[in-house]
Amino acid sequence: MTDYRIALIPGDGIGREVTPAACAVLDAVGARHGIAFTYDEFDWSCARYRALGAMMPDDGLSRIRRHDAIFLGAVGDPSVPDHVSLWGLLIPIRRGFRQYVNLRPVKVFEGVESPVRRAVAGEVDLVVVRENVEGEYSEIGGRLGRGFPEEMAVQEAVFTRAGVTRVADYAFSLAASRRNRLTSATKSNGIVHTLPFWDELVAEVGTSYPDVTWDAEHIDALCAKVVLDPARFDVIVASNLFGDILSDLTAAVAGSIGIAPAANINPEREFPSMFEPVHGSAPDIAGRGIANPLGAVWTAAMLLDHLGHPEAAKEIEQAMAAVLAKTPIRTPDLGGSATTEAFTKTILEFLGM
Repeated sequence: MTDYRIALIPGDGIGREVTPAACAVLDAVGARHGIAFTYDEFDWSCARYRALGAMMPDDGLSRIRRHDAIFLGAVGDPSVPDHVSLWGLLIPIRRGFRQYVNLRPVKVFEGVESPVRRAVAGEVDLVVVRENVEGEYSEIGGRLGRGFPEEMAVQEAVFTRAGVTRVADYAFSLAASRRNRLTSATKSNGIVHTLPFWDELVAEVGTSYPDVTWDAEHIDALCAKVVLDPARFDVIVASNLFGDILSDLTAAVAGSIGIAPAANINPEREFPSMFEPVHGSAPDIAGRGIANPLGAVWTAAMLLDHLGHPEAAKEIEQAMAAVLAKTPIRTPDLGGSATTEAFTKTILEFLGM
């Protein structure tokens, strides 16, 4: 029996509702594969911020540093500004643990209707590789002249050779293991310094992968092409901001952001990686028991794959696909009326539990 310690951060809103679904699936599949999970739960959240003035304690990172992985349910609440909640929890973990790859797979499943006419089940299968710790989301900048007519805000983007090269290398390597096709998101026609630098470094890395066919697309045109012909894409590599936008766009193309998973990866494994569904805390439906658990369940599969159990991860994905293809069970975001609990129970049944 292989035992893993997971730092569990249910967080806010529906994060507290879908995290138990992910744990139930991990435990069920793990039992069949000789894998056990120990969950150490942390109350780091907006509720904690309201009570104590901080999303997590000052020594938060050291408390989870030795865990095998981190599972985060969601972050955010209307009572706490988004920049406070994100910069108080999610971003410090990503940066403190050098999780410089944000990995977001996207598929159109049979039984899920995409709002995009050409997004067909079995044809759309892509991955967005987002640079996760620098780029446009830097901490460099500030506000000047607050309250006066000349008030201004300055935000600096930071692109380093090391940062761009390592995420590009990860993306090319991933493409080489899939369909040998990569697209780089850029905007070098309008952003005169950072994005031409990005283009140059992606091209440099590309020379090491002669079997991977790749091109660069300006982000505005790329968004249009993802909608018009999503099946043409395999791996898309992008800066922090562009990757963030593309991830939600591609999730919507797949039919629901409630399905979408994500992983914040430290490829060198010097630190634990963090896994989180993309849907956010969804305060509008929190507490109603109708959140779609598929994003969390697929995220659990990504966690298993990262820990070295691809067969177990594949079983989870196959069970998800079977539920969608063979049953009418759907949560409201997919046009049904099932509860989170009922949907989770159905997934477990298809896993043979």
